[in-house]
Amino acid sequence: MTTATRIYLARLAGIAVFDPNGDQVGRVRDVVVRFRPGTVPPRVTGLVMEIQQRRRIFVPIGRVMAADVDAVVLNTGTLSLRRFEQRPGETLVLGELLDRQVRVTDSGLPAMVVDLAMEQARNRDWLVTRVAVREVPPGFLGRRRGHLRQLEWDEITGLAGSEAAQGAATLLSVYEDMRPADLAHALKDLPDKRRIEVAAALDDERLADVMEELPETDQVRILGTLAVERAADVLEAMNPDDAADLLAELPVGEQERLLELMEPEEAAPVRQLLVYTEGTAGSMMTSEPVVLPPDATVAEALARIRSPELPPALAAQVYVCRPPMATPTGRYLGTVHFQRLLREPPGDLIGGVVDGAITPLTPEVPLTQVTRQMATYNLVAMPVVDSADRLVGAVTVDDVLDHLLPEDWRDREYGDVNGHG
Repeated sequence: MTTATRIYLARLAGIAVFDPNGDQVGRVRDVVVRFRPGTVPPRVTGLVMEIQQRRRIFVPIGRVMAADVDAVVLNTGTLSLRRFEQRPGETLVLGELLDRQVRVTDSGLPAMVVDLAMEQARNRDWLVTRVAVREVPPGFLGRRRGHLRQLEWDEITGLAGSEAAQGAATLLSVYEDMRPADLAHALKDLPDKRRIEVAAALDDERLADVMEELPETDQVRILGTLAVERAADVLEAMNPDDAADLLAELPVGEQERLLELMEPEEAAPVRQLLVYTEGTAGSMMTSEPVVLPPDATVAEALARIRSPELPPALAAQVYVCRPPMATPTGRYLGTVHFQRLLREPPGDLIGGVVDGAITPLTPEVPLTQVTRQMATYNLVAMPVVDSADRLVGAVTVDDVLDHLLPEDWRDREYGDVNGHG
């Protein structure tokens, strides 16, 4: 593979990075540039590469032996594993420049940046020489309309140092295939201004998924930037236990205001979870496990746990209860594990294969006892019942891990966390 003479940087997002032996070492997440005075093109200083544990490191551009839209190959297998920290004077191409509003010199029209291209100069430096923009005709400012043009660097103005509000359509298209946890990590690495702009541009469902993967301090900060009506909509889209954890970080008055704005049927399970003492089964459980009556068939149960939106831990078992099926349910009868469902005839009733030997948790049980019981039974989820034997929720292994790990575990990474060299 050889390096293309002109590389459009947005196309590098997410592509694999290989060492000289052909082993994949990570993926490109951004490109770092430094602006220079006047109309001199910015110099590309390196790549931000994501390696294991979502650690992002800096790879100097001189370490890149070959690159195209399929892969980046390094000329060395030895890299600094220090976490990337953006330094003064550095700009992230994908995180900060895409969607930025500029002005086209010849037409005088405002435009939105959709990509930038780098080329290698005679002195071997890589420079940003061209900019792909979409002109925005009068009356359509901020919308993705208008003529797409590829211009020389000096044919636009207003890119360097702009503090104007940006859209996020192009950046979100780059992030489109990211899992919520990866997108949350990408957001954490953006400057505050850009993080708020990108969060505002996400739809409610996507933002809710991402918020669930962020530390609570970041959740609170982003929620506080949203209009209160939209904040309530995002809370509705979150899992009730995650929404309750987030609301618990807010003052009581603000909690109540948001709960009042939520739809009553969405607010009810969140209110219920807020009642429980922190560090108990009740405080960490989800109130929306898979619940079926005893006369449901094995085929129906398999269809329910097959839903792609169901987290794996909740899909591992079905809780069998008397009506009503919403928590708090009728009397809890027992659990059917998914492996048992796979072994039974599809037409059989799940009431005939219930495992009633596992003692359910109660909401007041502390974390230490929850952990002990899950380890004893080798389970990834356990039912929680109230004093009337009604199912009120289920504690999953990811809930337990969230509470066992340090509060800042999402911010922690192995090794040195100083800036790049």
